[in-house]
Amino acid sequence: MSKHTIYISAILLLFLFAGCKSSVKPEDLYGKWKYTKIEHPNADPPEVPAAQLQSESPSIEFSKDNTYVIMWGGKALSHGTFTTDGMNIRIKETLPDGTTRAFPFWVSELTDKEIVFATLGQDGSKVTAVRE
Repeated sequence: MSKHTIYISAILLLFLFAGCKSSVKPEDLYGKWKYTKIEHPNADPPEVPAAQLQSESPSIEFSKDNTYVIMWGGKALSHGTFTTDGMNIRIKETLPDGTTRAFPFWVSELTDKEIVFATLGQDGSKVTAVRE
């Protein structure tokens, strides 16, 4: 094997490992996350105004028993259970009539202080939140 081939192989491996994201783990999510930005690409307007976010104070809280609650305006907007799968948070929402519906939140960014996640589809949204 030539030095040139080894050099190119090493560069390709470096790019491969640099591009890999670690999976989201439940313990990465535990706590309360305050929404700082909500985007709806297919809506008009495409972003929830900052003043509304300030007054309604939306958040999502993930608990160690793998439950979650989304708060909006001081009231529970959604609640249920969650699991993680790669870069997805799999939500199982409990509806008022006791039935459930399942959908994923795709996580594009996650640090100790900030999370960015999105739902897909026509009514999809992208949320940026900070840990409280």
